[in-house]
Amino acid sequence: MLLKATVTTKGAVLLGKHISCDAFDETKPLRLVTHAHSDHMLGLGQSLKHCEAVVMTPATKDLIDAMKGPCFLVRGNVKTLDYGEAFSYGDEQLTLHYADHILGAAQVLVEDGEETRILYTSDFRIFRTPVVEADVLVLEATYGNPHHVRPFGIMAEGILVSLVEQGLKRGLVYVFGFHGKLQEIMQILYKAKVKVPFIVPEKVFQVSKVCERHGMKFGRHLLLFSEERAQLILCQREPCIVFCHTHSRRKVEKEALRIYASGWQFGKPCQKIGEGEYRVALSGHSDFNELIYYVKKCRPKMVITDNHRFGDAFALAKEIEKRLNIPAMPIPS
Repeated sequence: MLLKATVTTKGAVLLGKHISCDAFDETKPLRLVTHAHSDHMLGLGQSLKHCEAVVMTPATKDLIDAMKGPCFLVRGNVKTLDYGEAFSYGDEQLTLHYADHILGAAQVLVEDGEETRILYTSDFRIFRTPVVEADVLVLEATYGNPHHVRPFGIMAEGILVSLVEQGLKRGLVYVFGFHGKLQEIMQILYKAKVKVPFIVPEKVFQVSKVCERHGMKFGRHLLLFSEERAQLILCQREPCIVFCHTHSRRKVEKEALRIYASGWQFGKPCQKIGEGEYRVALSGHSDFNELIYYVKKCRPKMVITDNHRFGDAFALAKEIEKRLNIPAMPIPS
């Protein structure tokens, strides 16, 4: 059963005989992209060139179009699948299931001719992610260390809103995060009725427009950074929120309140890390206890913890065996 799933040294999660997920593998005719984060789009150009089909959800396709340009995916045969829609190849059937991570994220289930169910969770939060039962489970291990536990649940969202509201009383607020996470924060603030302009750079703007088309709501205050109105608001230091990708965090003025969305915040939901700087625990990944819970409910006969992407796959595999008495191993080892 182990041979029905593995993770290569190049990061490809191989399921069954035909499917490679989240990285290119020259031996598999089908490539699947679970979501539009860079560590899950490895070798996508090669896959478009060499694979018979590259499979993803419609929302993931739209996000990749926004981030890489509409000409990128047309270089190959892209097939979109809705959640729950089956796709057969040879004697195997592929189905995508919802994963609460970013817009369009999916779990991947492959059922083969021997009726073995092979599941790859990719990245997920347990709160809204349905547990899919499987015989072989390939599990993300971002917070696989037993010490990586968040006891405060969703309290961080309320603290984020309060922090932003306090900062707006003084003027400008910067929020930093990755694509998908930024849009989630916009939606949290919109639902909390924070009615100030949201100012964003070009790439964040394009991703946000895709998210709006797929049902997320940010209100009518989304402004492109280069727009005249946005520049006027910034020059006059009117209350507004600027959403920036994490990688641009050094390019902003130090006088404004700065909030960093981080998964590496444990123990308490918010921490002051400098003058006017805060780190808020908003993660797109399950913590250690939630990973264990997923395995318990999934009831697999074997677990593979993804040891290519950042995390603690060795510790997670060890704890799964110890706590649940289910064979588990980190791959690649």
